[in-house]
Amino acid sequence: MARKSIWAAGVVVIVATLFVIGLPFVAYTQIVRDGIAYQLGAWSGYRVQLNDTPDIRVWPFRAILHDVTFSDWGETNPDPVIEADRIEIDLSALAALRGEVVFTKMRLIRPVLRLHGTEGELSLTPPQSWGRLSRSVAAARELVAATPAQPDIGALPSDAFGEVEFVNARIATRAGERSVDIVTSLNGRLNWPALNRQASISARGIWHGENVALEASSTQPLILLGGGVAPVRVSLQSEPASVAFTGTADFSGRNFVDGQLDFSAPSLNRLVEWTHAVRMPGTRVGPVTVTARVTGDMSRLTFENTTLAVDGSTGKGLLNMNLEPDRPSIAGTLAFDTLNLRALLDTFSPFSPSIEPGRATPPSMNPRGYDFDLRFSATKASFDSAQLSRVAAAVKVKDGLSTFDISDAAAFGGAIQLGVRTDRTGANEIVEIRMLCKEIDIAQLARTFGVERLVPQARGSLSVMVKGSGDNLDAVLETADGSISAAFGAGSVPGLSLEAFLQRSAEGDFFPLSALSEGALPIEGAQIEAKLSKGVAAIDKAELRSGQHLIALDGLVPFAGRGLALYGTVTAPEGADARLKSPLRFFVGGSWSAPFIASFLPPAAEGQ
Repeated sequence: MARKSIWAAGVVVIVATLFVIGLPFVAYTQIVRDGIAYQLGAWSGYRVQLNDTPDIRVWPFRAILHDVTFSDWGETNPDPVIEADRIEIDLSALAALRGEVVFTKMRLIRPVLRLHGTEGELSLTPPQSWGRLSRSVAAARELVAATPAQPDIGALPSDAFGEVEFVNARIATRAGERSVDIVTSLNGRLNWPALNRQASISARGIWHGENVALEASSTQPLILLGGGVAPVRVSLQSEPASVAFTGTADFSGRNFVDGQLDFSAPSLNRLVEWTHAVRMPGTRVGPVTVTARVTGDMSRLTFENTTLAVDGSTGKGLLNMNLEPDRPSIAGTLAFDTLNLRALLDTFSPFSPSIEPGRATPPSMNPRGYDFDLRFSATKASFDSAQLSRVAAAVKVKDGLSTFDISDAAAFGGAIQLGVRTDRTGANEIVEIRMLCKEIDIAQLARTFGVERLVPQARGSLSVMVKGSGDNLDAVLETADGSISAAFGAGSVPGLSLEAFLQRSAEGDFFPLSALSEGALPIEGAQIEAKLSKGVAAIDKAELRSGQHLIALDGLVPFAGRGLALYGTVTAPEGADARLKSPLRFFVGGSWSAPFIASFLPPAAEGQ
């Protein structure tokens, strides 16, 4: 009995030894010579070429392929669709002994996936329809077509697929004869045990200089690829932005989605710079977060129960996004408890952004990009240090025309309206600015814009209507036509002393306006009316009454160069001021930042 056991053990050892010794030979003759390239092509639907002799390793049973290319069958000298320095394939040993090739795991080392088209419209060379993956997708498509609402999952192909890992991969396209990288340093894994089971992919790479991590999964990936509706989870994480979607989708012609979307970005400026290489004008806008239930397809999306937070302002409402290629648009209404109007204005700035050389303008900021029709309301709002309430605002962008309007708001103790309209349809940008203020505290308005010096501290009304060309505010004002008018009530003008002015005028010499900065000039009222032409303001009327004295000005104030050329008079009723037997005439010249005054005293005053 013992002898039989020994013989049995010996037979097992001999068989195992023959298995180990014979497996490489069988593998080489039956697999490498006849099978691996064929099976890779049969799965993918591409022509597979092994440009170097493969290595076969027994434990674990693995084929190592060098210099591998996947290309289109339909071309004589096709460009590679995929190139890989090395592919490591784990194989089934038992299947190999039967002369079959069964992959359990594939590892691609330094592969390059080559796409066609521009970065906005990239596509992959399609595989042949006889490839196993293509045939499986076609079978799923037939099941979906038969019963779209509930396709027969049990009839799906159940071929084992396994795991595909990629190391230091790249995604590239061509610009003429030059290869251009889109994604680099791409590492990840596709885990798909069988075609009728759940699949997941995780990947990390570098896009536009930033690290990006992608996680995606579906319980029915083949139904999804076949155009049916299937559960989907997608998450994209990066420093400039994070996006997550959980719901259902289909990849048919309409690409329908229905689920919860969560988006966040620490800075809208950085997001635009990252995705489009464009510097947004104005101050930093951010952080930005969006949560919504999104439904629709790639032609139209609806964002229901939307919560949008920008720079601490949180609004709720409904948004509609039209993604038609000829003219995509975003429209909707959002209601805010508090709203940062500075961030809103910077987001939809009337001025063009600065664009890095070689990069296209972002879709939302050029005449061929997105249209906007957004309406906002806010119980409270802020614009820098200014506080507003009961605000109604709107933004419209279409066909190269854009408008930003605050149609009504309570601010500075009164009411204001503000409108900015930009026309980019011609060779130059034409910008129109309109502001109306009724019975406001002018001092508060001046503090908001940082121009308190020589601005009346009084209540008043203001009207500004200008139209000019340029891509920034200075350029617009330097070319502007329009009008400016203001009327002020009782108050004072800081940085101006009438007594010091009369005293320096009596000395008959030039002196800087800063010499009159002590104290403040009390006023009973003031009026200003001016017309702008080619960036030069011609003052038609500027009168200020202080007690018995009337101060009047006329002349020119050019915006270009910031110079001054003003003539003025100081008068008083007869007997009201012994120093003014006749009007005191003076000239104001120099620059806005450093004006000077030259007085021309009447003869009677000079004789005293």
